[in-house]
Amino acid sequence: MGDPRNPKRTDEPWNLERLRVLEREVRAIAPLVTLSGGWAWHFMAPPHEELKRFHDHKDVDLFVEPERLPELIHLLSERGYFRTWTRFDAVSENFYRYARHVDGVKVLLDVFVRRVPSVLVGDIRVVEPSKLLTFYSHLHGTEECVSVSAARRLLAQGVSPIGREELVTRPAP
Repeated sequence: MGDPRNPKRTDEPWNLERLRVLEREVRAIAPLVTLSGGWAWHFMAPPHEELKRFHDHKDVDLFVEPERLPELIHLLSERGYFRTWTRFDAVSENFYRYARHVDGVKVLLDVFVRRVPSVLVGDIRVVEPSKLLTFYSHLHGTEECVSVSAARRLLAQGVSPIGREELVTRPAP
């Protein structure tokens, strides 16, 4: 549910220290959740330079199955997260935002409560790519990122985007 992308900053790298903190937090809760959005594409892609054009790392979008929500809330509470309100709280009873500052980095977790089709990429569960693409009209806001565009093309060709260089390859001018 990120803000619109700033096209003037698309070729800038993400702050690597920020990404290290966010990834550490993701891995701490990974057994309970399915990643969505930019972090799902991040783990689906091969190792790469973290440019803003590839995928969004402003927050962490994730899904939790309804029966695992109490366990996730308990873990987040133990880790120092607190619930924060957003404009979406009034329209969705299945969305929660949690926040915490870690080593000077504000970590935002957007938690959607529902079961989604998923795949395991290494030790991280991510939303199945074709399903993930359907979220870009209403849940995720950076539809023009390289990973989303590449995944659309690959899936249209019948090719799984998981592990593909195209997810993190700058488009030709």
